[in-house]
Formats: sequence, structure tokens, C-alpha cells
Amino acid sequence: MKRFLAILLLPILLVTAAAAQSASNAAQTLLVLPFENTSKVPGLEWIGESFPEILGEKMGSAALYVVPRQDRNYAFERAGIPPNLRPSHATLFQIGEQMDVDYMVLGQYRFDGQSFSVEARLLDVKRLRLSDPIQESGPLNSLIAIETALARDLLRTVNPSWGLGRSELRADSTPIRLDAFEDYIRGIVATSRPERIRKLREALRIYPNYFQAMLQLGETYFSAREYESAAAWLSRIPRTDPAAREASFYAGLAYLYSGDFEKAENALGYLASVFPLTEVYNDLGVVAARRGKKSAMEYFQKAVQADAADPDYRFNLGLTLYKAGDLAGATRQLREAVRLRPTDSEAHALLDSASSKPDPASHPRLPLERVKRNYDETSFRQLALEIENMTEARLAKTDPRSHAAYHVERGRELLEQRFIGEAGRQFREAIGLDVNNAAAHAGLAEVLEANNDAGGARWEANAALNLQPLAEAYLVLARLDLRDNNFEAASANAERAVALQPSNPAAADWKRTIAEKLAERTQAKP
Repeated sequence: MKRFLAILLLPILLVTAAAAQSASNAAQTLLVLPFENTSKVPGLEWIGESFPEILGEKMGSAALYVVPRQDRNYAFERAGIPPNLRPSHATLFQIGEQMDVDYMVLGQYRFDGQSFSVEARLLDVKRLRLSDPIQESGPLNSLIAIETALARDLLRTVNPSWGLGRSELRADSTPIRLDAFEDYIRGIVATSRPERIRKLREALRIYPNYFQAMLQLGETYFSAREYESAAAWLSRIPRTDPAAREASFYAGLAYLYSGDFEKAENALGYLASVFPLTEVYNDLGVVAARRGKKSAMEYFQKAVQADAADPDYRFNLGLTLYKAGDLAGATRQLREAVRLRPTDSEAHALLDSASSKPDPASHPRLPLERVKRNYDETSFRQLALEIENMTEARLAKTDPRSHAAYHVERGRELLEQRFIGEAGRQFREAIGLDVNNAAAHAGLAEVLEANNDAGGARWEANAALNLQPLAEAYLVLARLDLRDNNFEAASANAERAVALQPSNPAAADWKRTIAEKLAERTQAKP
């Protein structure tokens, strides 16, 4: 994963203007609008807001950036459009142009008491073109599956090579009950904090492992400065879930504000290891400073190197240099902070102190380091998308096998960090380029196994083994056999994995686990 992070960060500073422009042109951006309710059945208005949630989750990828809900609301607010107003196509075109999106999704849905149906259209903003209607239908309690199928259809409309099979998309769907999903949607659109909390807690009562609802609830408590409640909810999200990145950021700040610096450092340190956002480095510096650690200097230097135009990063580094007795360095940073924000009286005062009070101990009261409360994964993903597009443009000139090998390597890196959705897209892209790439099939088998699609995982693992013996594929089969209580087959597959990779610790661990299970069963027999 370290190599992956270097790919994301270093070229951003080194890429030429021409290459950046080329990548920007290659990037595709999508805005999903709430769908219109054409039903006569009351109480279904909440479903309209569910489409941006599910379509955004399913359609977002390295090839397609989906505008988040808060950015959409901000754009509509700036345009003076009330939340419940249905703008004309001309107005939508204008908003799309202002937001510089490539595509917009708009649609409507209907429930006749028995069947739920949806019709969507893809608006090509750049070409001023509206697609033919795209339709899906089914029982209302299959709403998420219907929306997932619609995402597949829309992906194929944007680019036929992006579409996934129906079974694969449904396998990725989280088994969330409709009533829990309704409470979640009603919670995120609620205008009052008590109502938002009530609905999100109800969604979690119905479905305790609803981690996206857990994230929203934790952030709601955080915004209300109820930091203990925020940390309690956010820390329950497992790090294997995509919501863990944002949850770790706000949990870290909640622990920081609660005075639990050790837990704050643990949460933010984990996030920095998988998603090195500048604000995370800054806040790690704040935590380190509060703990009296010298590593605070290193974190603040990283933040300034990544974003030299942020006055708070300059201020924090200047303050830390002043405490360390580096008056020249502190003066340089504080002068930049004042230049970037001339009204910053605290920076002015500290700059004066660096000149007139060279001994920090003589300062009556030094200010505290400044915390960044904004989690800007969106900007990071946009930068990553541009880097991805530049890489794709370069790889497009190579042979398909080399291109596929790159996607397999990326998929393995992402899979190691439990970025399951992103890893799956990489492996599928590799298979599309080279169907005989055994490692791609084995990687996709692991992704499908993680998504509880045992049938798909077994099929892909066998497809890999038909091409080449791979320890990863045998381990997938071993775990699936163990899940089915087929201990003999599990043991045989684990043995094959160890024979191929004797030094693979995962293979050795699974071989030992299966052997213990087999021994327990043998002893239990009369």
C-alpha cells in the first residue's frame, strides 16, 4: 500500500501542466439528483433521496467520480433552488455546467401497491443530450436491489465497458431491511438534530451493523459537540468497512476534544496509514504536541509541504518551531501565516513574540495548535482520479496483458487494506483486458468471498486454478469448504496452498485452523 500512496501523492507535485490538463479532460463526473415520486400511494417521498445514496455508492469508481450529497445541496442553494422544487431540464443543464459535471442522473418512481418501478435518464451535460428511458422494477422490499440494477444499467449507458453483471452487483448489495433503510434516509435529510438522531438510532436498532447509519449518527453527535457519544458510535465501525476512514477522522477528533490523546493518536494514525489527507497530518501534529512529542514537528512539516497556502498549517509549524527555539524558522512560517491571513491577530502576536521574546518560557501564555475539523476525502479522491486517468492513458499504449497486470497489482494493494469495492473494480478491469489472468480471477474470488457471494467466489477461484495453480485461490476454496463444514476438502485445499507458498503465513494459519477443526470433529465421533 505504501507504493500506492506514493503514486497518489508524489506525482501531484511533479506532474506537468499538460499532463494534468489531459487527466482532467479524461475524468468523468456524475451528479445524481433525487428522483420524483409519481405514485398515488402516500408516504413514499423519502425514496426519492435514496437514489443518490445507492446510485452514488454503486457507480462511483476510479473511472467515475460521483458528486456527494452535501456538494449537490450547496450548488442548489447557491442557485436559489428550494430543496423540494423540481427544476426544468434547462435549469438542470445550467447547474450541471456551473458544477462542471459530465453527467447527471434524473428519474422518477412509482408504486401501484404491488410492484415498484423506476425510470431514469442520463443527461450528458457536455453534449446536451438526454438518454432514452432506463427502467427497472420489482417488489418494494427489493428497493436496494432494484436501485443496484439501475446503477448497472446507467454504467453501461455511460460506458458499456463499465457495466457489471446483475449477480455481481446484487452480491455487493448490503442486506439492509427496507424499514431500516427508510429510517436512515429520513435521518440524513432531517432538518432538526433531534429528529436526525432519532431516525438514525432507529435504523441501527433495526439493523445494528448498519455502519453508514452509525457514521452519520456519530458525526451528528460530533457536530453537537457531544464528543463522548460521537466517539462511542464512530469507534464501533470496523476498519474493514469503507465508512471506517471518515469515522476514524471524527473519532480521532472526538477523542482529542475529550482529552484521550492516546486513542486520538491511534484513530488518526490508522487513517494516515491508509488515506494520508493533509488535515490528518495536521491533527496528528496537534495530538503529538498535546502529548509533548517531538513528532509534532514532522507532522506539521508534512502538512505545510502538502498545502503551503493554508495559514493554519503555517501557524502550527511556526508555533512548534518557536517552542523548539528555532526563532528564524518560526518567524518565516508565522510571516507566511500573516501574509495568507492578514486579520489573524493570534499569528501577529506570536510573530511579535518570536522577535521580542526569544525564550518561549517567558511568554505568558502560548496559543494552542489549530485543529482541522473538515474531512476532505472528496478532494483527495479527485486528485487520485486524475492520477488514475493519467496512468490509464499511459497504459492504453501498452499490450493488454501488461495493462491487466497493473490492475491486478493495484487490486492486491487495495485488498490488503480492505478497500473491497475498489479492489473488485480493479480485478474486473484486469479480467476485461486479459480473461486468462489467473491472479485477477483469484483476487475477484477474494472480493466476492468478502461480499458473502460464496457461489461467485468459488466459481472465480476455480477459474483461476484452471489457468494456473495459485495459493490465493486454494485458500478461498479452503475457507469456503470450512464454512460448509467440508473439513476434508478444506484441509486438502489448505495443503495445496502451503505447498505452493510454504512461507505464506496466511496459508500456514488456515492449514493449522482447519487441522484443529478436523481434529475436534474426529474426537467428537463416538
